[in-house]
Amino acid sequence: MGFNMTGQLGDGTFATNSPFGTNRPELIVPGGVTAVAAGNNHSLFLESDGSLWVMGQNNNGQLGDGTFNNTNLPEEIVSNGVTAIAAGNNHSLFLKSDGSLWGMGYNLQGGLGDGTYVKTNRPEQIVPTGVTAIAAGFEHSLFIKAGGSLWGMGANSTGQLGDGSFLKTNRPVQIVSNGVTAIAGGGLHSLFVKSDGSLWGMGNNYYGQLGDGFVDNNLLGGNDTPEQIVPAPRPVLTTSLVSGINLQFTATCLFGGTFYLLAGTDFTAPFSQWTRIWTNSVTARGTNNFSVTISNALGSGVAQFYILQSPR
Repeated sequence: MGFNMTGQLGDGTFATNSPFGTNRPELIVPGGVTAVAAGNNHSLFLESDGSLWVMGQNNNGQLGDGTFNNTNLPEEIVSNGVTAIAAGNNHSLFLKSDGSLWGMGYNLQGGLGDGTYVKTNRPEQIVPTGVTAIAAGFEHSLFIKAGGSLWGMGANSTGQLGDGSFLKTNRPVQIVSNGVTAIAGGGLHSLFVKSDGSLWGMGNNYYGQLGDGFVDNNLLGGNDTPEQIVPAPRPVLTTSLVSGINLQFTATCLFGGTFYLLAGTDFTAPFSQWTRIWTNSVTARGTNNFSVTISNALGSGVAQFYILQSPR
C-alpha cells in the first residue's frame, strides 16, 4: 500500500494520477515470501528458495537488473542463496548464505563500500565472506561480521558511521570490534545492540532520534562516536565550580567516549531532567581527557556540575 508512481508496489501499475498510490493493502505475491525491505521508492523481497526480487524506481541502478529503468512488476535478480536484504534511499544490499555482502545502486557517498563513488546497476560483491547481518541508511550502510564486529561505509556528515570522524568513506571501516548483535540504519543516524542487551547510537540527533535525552541544535551535526542509550550511563560527579569567565574543567572517562557538560543539583535526577549548558547556542562538549573552556556560562553563585559518561 502507499505511493506507487515508480511501481514500487509491484502490482503492475504506475499511479500517475492523484492520489498516486493505494490506501488499502493489495496482494502482490500470494505465498513464499520470507523477508521484505523498502527503500525510498523501490522494494525488495526474498522468497523461500533464496531468490531475490525487486520492483520500483531504478534511476540509480538500485534494482540491480542491469538497467536504469523502473519496473512495476517483481523481477528476479538472484535465483538462490540470498539470506538477508536491506534497502537504503537509492541503494540496495543483500547477504548470501556464504557470508558474502553484495550491493547495487547509488554510490556518490560511498555507501556500497566498493572503493569508488560510482553507481552500479548490477550486484557487486563488497565483502567476500564472514558477514552475518546488514542494514542500510539514507546513504550509508552497516554490517556485522562473525565475532560481532560492526562495520560501516558511506555518508558520514553527521557521524552516522560512528568512526570518530565526519568524513564519508567508500571502504568499510570498523566501528566496534566485537559484541554487536543487531543493527539499524536511519536517515542520518545509526543504532546497534550489543550482546549484553545495551542499545547504542551515533549520528544526527536534531529530533532526539538517539534517545539520549538531548536534542541537538544543529541539523547537520551529530555524535561521531557510539554512545550508550539503554541502560543510560551513570553520571560522574565533578568538583563544584564557581562562576566566572573562562570557566574550565577537565574530566577523564575511564571507558572513552563523549562527555556532555550538564548542570543540576540532584545526583539522582532522571536523565531526561538534566539541563544542558549552552555557550553561544553551542553545547559544550569534550572528548576523552579533553579540557573544555566555557566563557560566561554562569551568572553568579556556585553551581554543581555533572559529567555524563558515555562508555564505548
